Amino acid sequence: MPKIDVLDVKGNVVGDVELSEGIFGIEPNEHVVHEVVVALLANRRQGTRSALTRSEVRGGGRKPWRQKGTGRARAGTIRSPLWKGGGVIFAPKSRDYSKKVNKKVKTLAIKSVFSAKVLENEIRVLNQLVMEAPKTKEMISVLNNINAQKALIVLPDNNEAVIRSANNIPKVATTTVNELNVYDMLKYDVLIMTQEALEKIEEVYA
Repeated sequence: MPKIDVLDVKGNVVGDVELSEGIFGIEPNEHVVHEVVVALLANRRQGTRSALTRSEVRGGGRKPWRQKGTGRARAGTIRSPLWKGGGVIFAPKSRDYSKKVNKKVKTLAIKSVFSAKVLENEIRVLNQLVMEAPKTKEMISVLNNINAQKALIVLPDNNEAVIRSANNIPKVATTTVNELNVYDMLKYDVLIMTQEALEKIEEVYA
């Protein structure tokens, strides 16, 4: 089973913890991770764009001028895409971009990223992360102490003080175990979690 050091907020090693082999010690599956990231990004697309084709633009029911004898190019409607105020050729329409991914595939992708982060030493486990009030300066100090400048902080539950302390720090974000997703895990170099969050992760993804 892989082991990892447990740190305090000052960056001192205060112990170690054994990680679950089935979550943090598997062979990372890059194909599955890619599939889940593509689906996540596709599901974020609104797909609400729309433009009118020549058949949908108001007006243009009468032929502008007769077919022959005027010296001008023949025209059937003033709503032709070639005319100002006309329709759009191959106009974009609202559509659903969402992709479905099986729950087992999502779980495998998250386990793959966890395992890759362990191999690359990009996980920090803290014995606790407690703040009595939101203080950005304190959070920056903690991040510097544990050498994590571009980091995703994984919390067991919503912690208003910690979340607000991290909100104004560039390249730092917070999430909870239940809201964890592959895209955010890959976006940040380091995953920071408390021992309580780690226990919850192993409970959820066991």
